[in-house]
Amino acid sequence: MKSIREIFRNNPSLLEEPEVIQLVDYCSELQDEIVELKFQKTDNKELAMLDMIKEVIKGCNSIEKEQMEHERFGYEAPNYQETISNLKNYIYSRCRDEKIWL
Repeated sequence: MKSIREIFRNNPSLLEEPEVIQLVDYCSELQDEIVELKFQKTDNKELAMLDMIKEVIKGCNSIEKEQMEHERFGYEAPNYQETISNLKNYIYSRCRDEKIWL
């Protein structure tokens, strides 16, 4: 699933439109309901956790890629690298400890 940032990357000013704000809020609610439905359907916390972790890793990779593009083209961008690396390391170590393989 694409993140909001990816979808509006070419025109971030649209994120300030009231209709878009409503749509983003609605999508967030739907994502929460999907996670809850998956949990109810399988009654297995591990599967829900795996889905969430995969989405976090995917988001982290996306931000890393965006950071590299900013550096490549000379745009000034926030430095998320250390934060992303720490988050990914934490998730991977927890998965290793819990024997969850992504």
